[in-house]
Formats: sequence, C-alpha cells, structure tokens
Amino acid sequence: MSSQEQRRRQLAREKYLRQQQRRTEARRKARIRNSVIASVLGVTAVLVVAAVLTKPFEDDGKTENANAEATPSASPSKAPDPCEKPAAGKVKSETWKKEPAMTIDESAKYTMKLDTTCGEIDIALKASAAPHTVNSFNFLLGKGYLDHSKCHRLTNQNIYVLQCGDPQGTGMGGPGYTIPDENLKDKSLKGGVYPAGTVAMANQYNAQTKQGRNSGGSQFFLVYQDSQLPPDYTPFGTVSDAGMKVLKKIADAGAQAPDPQTGNTAPNATVVINKATVTKS
Repeated sequence: MSSQEQRRRQLAREKYLRQQQRRTEARRKARIRNSVIASVLGVTAVLVVAAVLTKPFEDDGKTENANAEATPSASPSKAPDPCEKPAAGKVKSETWKKEPAMTIDESAKYTMKLDTTCGEIDIALKASAAPHTVNSFNFLLGKGYLDHSKCHRLTNQNIYVLQCGDPQGTGMGGPGYTIPDENLKDKSLKGGVYPAGTVAMANQYNAQTKQGRNSGGSQFFLVYQDSQLPPDYTPFGTVSDAGMKVLKKIADAGAQAPDPQTGNTAPNATVVINKATVTKS
C-alpha cells in the first residue's frame, strides 16, 4: 500500500476519533456544569490533530499501524532522558512473505520480555485468545526481529500509549506479512476503554470505511493509562506491575513535537529494546 493511501486512511481515522472525542467532551461538560472546565476541555478538543498505531490509534499516517489513534502532546515535555544508552547491535532487516505456521501450544502460558534501555517490561501473553498474534511474536522474536529497535511513538493526550515493534523506528515498518484481528471482544475492553496495562496490535483499520481489517504486522502499543479506543485492536497481553513502573517512567519524561515527515511524537526517553524474547512456561 502506498504511503499516500496510508496517509489518507490515517486522516480519515483521525477525523473519526476527533468526532468521538467531541461527543465525549460534550457529555462531560453537561455533567460537570462548570464553564471554566468546559472551556478548557473545548480547547483540548481543538488540539486533537494527529492519530496513532500502525495501528489503532493508527499509526503515523504512513505506517502499517492503525496505531492506536492517539494525539501528540500540545506542549512537549523537556524532561531529561531517564534511560540508559542502547546496547551495541543492529536491527534486523529480514521480512517474510507469509504468516508463520502455527507452532505454539494455545493451552500453555507464554511471556514476552522486553529488555529495554529503561528497564524490563514483562508481558503475560493471551495465547488461547489471540493465538495468531502470539504465534507471530514467538516466531519473530525467535529471529531477533525486534532486538535493538526503538519504540518510536509516545502519546500523552486523549490516548496514553507507547508504540513499538517497528525495526525501522519510523512507524512504517513490518515483517512483510499480516495477521488476523483477534480477541476484539475481550472482557477487559469495557465501555470503549483499553485499560492501563493492555498490550494490543496496531493496524490499518478504518472505522469509517470498514476497510483494513486483519492488517496487523509487528507494531504494537502498550497502554500506560486507561485510553478510550474502539475495540478494533487485538489485545494480546498484559504488562506486569514492574513493567508498568517502567512505562510510567517513560511516560513521565514526555513526548517530542510531531516529526514533520512521519507525524510521530517520539518519547523523550531513549526507549530501545535491547533484546526481546518469548518464553513458554
């Protein structure tokens, strides 16, 4: 798919998200009946300009993501980098033509560990609920696919996620194949909210045109604060308590201004996955 077409879809997603946010803000204003707060909220709604996730928040407009449709921060933080320098090494450039054959045991427990420059993030994977997704990461990480890759996007307004999974670090990369959407009726997704600790796939789904299903690749997002999103992004894991502390440290450092080329709001923290693994227990 051309980057222009991806950008067109991204803009459509952003428009849909802005509409949803306006409705939500309107209801909120009616409840609190506070003109001052309402005024601030109105300004905030106007500031919604760009969306996320390869993926739900669709990604950066050019990525494989529907990136969790998030918005950049209006006033990027200048907080110091709380993370260490990346380990020596290069990212992988290999891609594959089709989804890997199913090799995981859907009844077993799997854990994905992201050994990052900011600390370890352990993720309990939902193998039985999202077998294609877990199987794909088991395959990719076995190949060292995400080693030395950057987490390229942090959103800290309206949607609160850290997006990773692109070896290119631009939000435009992927493994060369796509996987089906799964587990979209997960019991954790209540009231159109992806709760803090959720790990979900980015994709190119467009809620307005109903196109782009089953377009996930390798990009995913980690929710560090409850985020209002439609259930269009495969939830396939849950971050451990210790991992949430790492995410909070990254989030507290803030995000940079949108990149003029990709639209990404990169984290101020240097978030690099030195090593990513999936283990069975």
